[in-house]
Amino acid sequence: MQGVFGRHHLPQSPSGFLCSAVFVSGGDPIASGLVTNLNRPGGNITGVTFGSGPLQPKRLGLLHELVPPPATIAWLRDPRGPSFEMEEKEVPAAARELGRQLLALNAQSVREIDAAFATIIESRAGALLVGSSIFLNNRRRQLAALAARHGVPAIANIREFVLAGGLMSYGASDSDAYRRAGAQYVARILKGAKPGDLPVEMPTKYELVINVVAAKALGLEIPPKLLALADEVIE
Repeated sequence: MQGVFGRHHLPQSPSGFLCSAVFVSGGDPIASGLVTNLNRPGGNITGVTFGSGPLQPKRLGLLHELVPPPATIAWLRDPRGPSFEMEEKEVPAAARELGRQLLALNAQSVREIDAAFATIIESRAGALLVGSSIFLNNRRRQLAALAARHGVPAIANIREFVLAGGLMSYGASDSDAYRRAGAQYVARILKGAKPGDLPVEMPTKYELVINVVAAKALGLEIPPKLLALADEVIE
């Protein structure tokens, strides 16, 4: 999930203009090719990222609190996602630390998501950790519907997953990222700052969103500790 928040033109020469842009990105800006360095992007682009790959161990921990052992936790990944390699290292390590069994499944298409859920049900996995990728974010309605239909508690990285009927999300606030992009970067560039000299900002605000309606449909009681941590509870 990414987009260009604002564009404007700075004078480059009497006969030409230099196009500058400020991005807001949900992925790794380096892996996606937006910039080559976070501290000094260079070129004519900079921005804010609310990338969520490094938060997967935290999401796994939230599922661990909600669905106790020995239930297996399914983990749906998109091998094409920019956070895939990072998650491959961090999630299994976090699962071992928690003493949880993981069922790792890949999905790069609608059919593969359906096939993955068939495996999840056959394996009687107790919960689902959704990987971070644009494809899986875009399929949030399908994922939320399948999780609800098959009674699988699931957590994803974007609030929109919960709004689509999913159980939980935990990730950086995209609204905060867009606010900072406009208030800080666009304003500074319009005053003459060079985009390439402005470091890419990392997330500063994270949000836990819980859908208690989905929890009731799943027959789950959200622990008071989790509800107390939630930034938003959908009832």
